Amino acid sequence: MITGELKSQIDKVWEAFWTGGLSNPLTVIEQMTYLLFIRRLDELQTAKEQKANLLKKPIEEPIYDESNQELRWSRFKNMDPEVIHKLFTKQDGVFDFLKNVGSKSASFSKFMKGATFMIPTPRLLAQVVEMISHIPMQDRDTKGDVYEYLLGKIASAGQNGQFRTPRHIIRMMIDMVQPTVDDVICDPSAGSSGFLVGSSEYIREHYEKELFDAKVQEHFQNKMFMGMEFDPTMIRIGAMNLILHGIENPQLIDIDALSEANTSFTEKATVVLANPPFKGSLDREAVDGKILSVVDSKKTELLFLALILKGLKLGGRAAVIIPDGVLFGSSKAHQQIRKEIIDNQKLQAVISMPSGVFKPYAGVSTAVLIFTKTNSSGTDNVWFYDMQADGYSLDDKRNPIEANDIPDIINRFHNLKDETKRKRSDKSFMVPVKDVRDNKYDLSINRYKEVVYEEKIYEKPTVIIEQIETLDKERVELLKQLKAMLE
Repeated sequence: MITGELKSQIDKVWEAFWTGGLSNPLTVIEQMTYLLFIRRLDELQTAKEQKANLLKKPIEEPIYDESNQELRWSRFKNMDPEVIHKLFTKQDGVFDFLKNVGSKSASFSKFMKGATFMIPTPRLLAQVVEMISHIPMQDRDTKGDVYEYLLGKIASAGQNGQFRTPRHIIRMMIDMVQPTVDDVICDPSAGSSGFLVGSSEYIREHYEKELFDAKVQEHFQNKMFMGMEFDPTMIRIGAMNLILHGIENPQLIDIDALSEANTSFTEKATVVLANPPFKGSLDREAVDGKILSVVDSKKTELLFLALILKGLKLGGRAAVIIPDGVLFGSSKAHQQIRKEIIDNQKLQAVISMPSGVFKPYAGVSTAVLIFTKTNSSGTDNVWFYDMQADGYSLDDKRNPIEANDIPDIINRFHNLKDETKRKRSDKSFMVPVKDVRDNKYDLSINRYKEVVYEEKIYEKPTVIIEQIETLDKERVELLKQLKAMLE
């Protein structure tokens, strides 16, 4: 668990970056990510040395040799700031080693293409090195929490509508889908890999014994978690997030997920968890034809739903965050994708979330769709839930509050047989698929929710006037008494 002292130290370093001219939070986190990787290389080398000493054999595939020992974290971390900075910036120094020689010895290496060292001053570099030196890297929970704390400082939406999904919303979706050790879990818009990290934590919690099996552990480390991201900075941040949470070989692919080049995401996943970008349109010519055959559109939120159907294996299930417009949009493309999910697949649930869920990043109203790929329909009833609270205030401050629908959502979703008895005036209810089809596949909850109006009985106007006159007389009398007191 991250301590208050460590948080305070991180905050100070963050402020130092800000005053040093690096104000973009993604750039700050990326620079810290490089340093975490450098420290990790040194620790991997130390483990190799200890193993060699124990077995009295030469070091297998050493990361460092006798010529570059000064580039190791344990060697330079206590040096003078100017010396450390020079070691990083010189030719064949620490950063060059990180991108070239050292990078061949760890899975993070494949994400270092185009990386640039941007810490401007020796003092700032020394501060960051000191802070990272205090992180207990042997403790997966602590180092994971530290990185999550860093990611929490991303205070504005990124390009193309990207913004960080709150951890409790991620966990709600994972708890609803319930991945297992046999699954291949994918996020085609991985970002900082929050859904993949959350899924790994869920698997560790629910399948602790199974993970001792060598085959299960091999699948967990090398094949279970898969993501796509075309932003080099985000893919490095996402990869480090997974590594610090104990996924040694994350399968993150540097690619535009919607393009024809994305051949690796065809009937590959058994679970998809995603919060695709909502903003902007794409060049239709750049989009994979297989996706366009499902939905003919330029809107990313619609194209990603078609991509997810393409990427799921038969029987695979998905939980996806979408903007409300997808639920009721009247364009041909909007109706086309809803019709596809309802008529040719199995739509199980629509959870409408309040607009404040993504504040302060964005105020857009969103929903979660949960569906299964069947290619042969299967939708009989659609379960709707009107989420009104998520445990936090719905303003920019997002302070913790007592009201929270999430436990109720998870409980009701896993007991859908009981939901058939509910009225449409309740928080959740079932809607037969025929009703949805009759309403042009509209999935907005307000289309089906019944509002119960409470009758209010008011006094007759003559009675109200008499009450006002009585109050007026009392007011005049009180004013007389006040004047008498002043005389």
